[in-house]
Formats: sequence, structure tokens, C-alpha cells
Amino acid sequence: MTDGTASNELVFLPLGGAGEIGMNLNLYGYGPPASRRWLMVDLGVTFARSEGAGLDVVMPDPAFIEQRRDCLDGLLITHAHEDHLGAVHHLWPRLRCPVYGTRFSLSVLRRKLAEVGLENEVPLVEVGVGEHFRIGAFDLELVRLTHSIPEANGVAIRTGAGTVMHTGDWKFDPGPVVGEASDMAALERISHEQVLALVGDSTNAFEPGDSGSEGDLLESLSEVIGRCRKRVAITCFASNVARLKTISAAAAVNGRSVVLAGASLKRFNAIARECGLLDGEPRFVDEADANALPADNMVIVCTGSQGEPTAALTRIVSGQHATLSLGSGDTVIFSSRVIPGNEGGIGRLHNALLRNGVEIVTQRDAMVHVSGHPARDELTRMYQLIRPRASVPVHGELRHLMEHAKVARACQVPEVVVVENGSMVRLAPGPAAVYDEVEVGRLAFEGNRLVPINGTLVRERNRVIYNGAAVVSVALQNGGELIGEPELTTIGLLEDEDAFAQDRVAKAVRDALQGMTKSARLDDDTARETIRIAVRRVFRDLFDKNPRTHVHLARL
Repeated sequence: MTDGTASNELVFLPLGGAGEIGMNLNLYGYGPPASRRWLMVDLGVTFARSEGAGLDVVMPDPAFIEQRRDCLDGLLITHAHEDHLGAVHHLWPRLRCPVYGTRFSLSVLRRKLAEVGLENEVPLVEVGVGEHFRIGAFDLELVRLTHSIPEANGVAIRTGAGTVMHTGDWKFDPGPVVGEASDMAALERISHEQVLALVGDSTNAFEPGDSGSEGDLLESLSEVIGRCRKRVAITCFASNVARLKTISAAAAVNGRSVVLAGASLKRFNAIARECGLLDGEPRFVDEADANALPADNMVIVCTGSQGEPTAALTRIVSGQHATLSLGSGDTVIFSSRVIPGNEGGIGRLHNALLRNGVEIVTQRDAMVHVSGHPARDELTRMYQLIRPRASVPVHGELRHLMEHAKVARACQVPEVVVVENGSMVRLAPGPAAVYDEVEVGRLAFEGNRLVPINGTLVRERNRVIYNGAAVVSVALQNGGELIGEPELTTIGLLEDEDAFAQDRVAKAVRDALQGMTKSARLDDDTARETIRIAVRRVFRDLFDKNPRTHVHLARL
């Protein structure tokens, strides 16, 4: 470790997105440790899966940088996917820094800020793709890279200690359909700066070859649609504007009109047109007007590729959509990948479609999707272009990070540092290495508030889900004698045929009181706790459950 007080250090600290896919929050710090300035790159969410019932989205806890927000120079958004900007409108009041991004990204963000009344409060700074600019102590250059959303960028981060290439999400697509191909000349130029580290996407590190080009999908999708005789629905990620354009062209080849179904698809369509990304494309048919089209004349583009319960495709297949339906002889094309953790929901959706006689086409059956993330050959090419001193894999589960590290070592990268959230990496001076750990956490959006995942609310709710809850109301005379029968109310514990449990609980309360001394019965806290333990024991003996148990004690 260098002597900290005088030397300028460059450090990297992920608080989200390292050791998991989603909810990215990356911090770069530069300067003497005692007065270090910070840059945040991305601030995203992930969708709640196993964290607890009633939770919609989960995001990193920014406590570390919140405590240092006077030293936070700004937040840079690399692109507009939810896992990179979806937490900004929730967490910005804790950070209160300027937010930088391209026109498309800020257009997406403005709508989110408006939902929470922050549209006139957050300072937004638009920067162009390929632009050089400063954020406090950091000299930055956006580098155009292709991805499954418009205006995705890597960022060259320059400081007095050296340059870091932060890739964001990317791929090398020679035919991206919307926007230009990756700026290979810029990457080559940056490589001559003797880049300290490449901090990069690991999502597809297990995939051989390359990820495929969006431009190659048109022919295949046109052929698949051409084989269909009735309705065709294509489900994809709403933010994939290039896919929307490809589907539109494939539908036109087959003489079909495109119907948009799903609020997020309509929102991204509006943003793309606002930013000039769909100039020349015909207007799409709104789902409310779809009944005017014959079944063999439509392609329905809808949300729901991950089996989301409230998405358009789920509502259509369950018969809950006002104007659209799918049945025997219709076809649904899943033009998307399976996000890890969503397999169960997607499987249930597939089963529901099959019960309705709907044919399913996925990327196992035909070329109907290409990934937005780099496969192994693309990772190799990036390392050959940038030639960094060190590799720091991010954006992936630990298994993805370890596999990415293998690719980096095969490319003769001298230093490879595998980190998870909370690992502080010193990039300069000296070799890249983890030298400290900071506490990390997760926050969940619950109702209209943020709560810690490891806090009392989520912990107690999960306990009730698995063990149920019981409330026992007991009335005692002033001398401690029981008045009447105890009343039992339960949640998630009893079926109708379990009514006998009421008698067992009543007996347990009587026995507990009889076993206490008079002085103990006169002490509310002691009486309440003794009864609570006795009631819990009943449910443990009867059902092998330890419910959340509360005793309401009244003295008359």
C-alpha cells in the first residue's frame, strides 16, 4: 500500500453489478485518500425475485457515496437500460449531483424523473456520442459501442494517474440497424495511452464466437413470419429500438401491419421518434385499433418476453387484454434471451400458450434474436485493441466474471482482478489489486418507499410468508385470573379443518397462566411473553411452524 496522504490514487469500487447481472453502480475515485473525488458510472435496478413478496425492484444501497456526496463530482449514464439508469429517480435525492448522458438516455430518464416530481430539480447535462468533457476531476470521452439499445457508450476515464476504459454493455455489431457501428478508430487511439485497466461486461463470457448482428435478423424473421398463416406476436425487450425497426421491415415484406402492445413499448417508440431514430418508419397501429385488422394481416409486437405477470403478452394469453387475443394456429416468436432467474416465469408463459394451441418459436428454433453482449471472440478482440495493463470483469455473476478473467489471461493481460460488490481496487499507482472492502447493501422499492433488504420489514414479511402469523387476545382480571376464552386470529396458518387448534391454544394459555406465580401474572411483560412462547409451541407441535406471534393483553 502506498502512503496515502500525499499521493494521487485511482481506485475502482463497484457497489452493484459485480457478482450479479443488473443494478449497476460503479464508482471511480481519484486523488489523495483523505480528499478523494468521485465519479459514479451508472445507477440501475434489478427486478425482485427471491428477496420477498410485495417488492418490485431492487437497487444498490448508495450509503458509501451518500456519506461522501460532497466529493461526488457527477453521475454518468452509459446507456438507458433499467439496470443502468433505473435507480436514478429513486436515489438521486440522496446524491444530489449532476447527471450526464446522451440525448436518448436523458429522454428516458426525464420521463422517470417526471413520475416522482424531480424533472425540474435534477441537473441534466447532455453530452454527445464521441464527445470529450470533464466531470470534476475526471476527463472523459464517450466511445460509441453497439448494444441492444440506441446510444450505448463505453467511456475512457482519464486522470493524472492514467486512463481506464469502462466498456458499459456492448458488442461489436457491423450492422446495428439503428445508429452507427462501434468506433474502432477511437478504441485504437485510446490504446496508445497505455490503458491502466479495462473494466468490462462479462454477461456472455461463456458464449463462443461472436454475438451476431442485428442486421442479419431481417431475412430470418421475414422467413419465420412468412410461414405463419394466422396472427403473429413477437415479444422482445421494449428498449430494443433496432429490433422494432427489424420487425417492422420483416412485417412489411409479408404484407402485415405492426401493432404495438404494452406501455413500455409505446414509450420507447415515442422516445425513439422524438430523437429521430425511427425517421421514415411508418406509424404503428395502436393495440386499441387492432380489431380493424384481419388476423393474417398483423404482427403484434408486445412486452412480456420474461414472463412478467403484468406485461402485454401475459394479459393477452390469459384473456385479460381488451382487444387482442391468441389461439389455435397463432404463433408467438420470442425475440429475446432468457435473463437468469426468469426461467420459471417464462416456462409458465410457454405452457399457457401451448394450452391455447399457440405455436412458439424461440432462438433454439430459428435465428430470431441476437444478444447485445460480447461473446468470447469479441472480448478477445477488445483486449487486442485496448491492450490494458489490467482487466477487471464486471456485469455478471461470479461464474461469468471468472470466465471473463480466463479470456483476459488468454489475451496475455498482465493483471487480472476479479471482484464482487464492495471490493475497492487500487488501479494506480502500483499493480491493480483489491486493498479494501466496504459494506454494501440492497434497497427495495416497496409501495412508495425504499426499505433495506436486510431490514426489519422485509425480514418479518418473509418470516410471515413461510411461517404465518398468530395474534392471541387475552383478558385478565386485575388479580391475574383469566376472563373468558382467549381469542385466536391467524394469517397463513390454518385451514377450515384446523379449527381444533383454537382449543389447543386456549388450553395452552390457561396452562401457562396456571404455571405462573401470582406476581408473574401481575407483570404484563412477563405474562405476555410466557403466553407467546406457549402459543408458538402449540403451532410448532401441530404443524412444525414457528409463526410470528403477538399477544394482546387486556386487564379488566
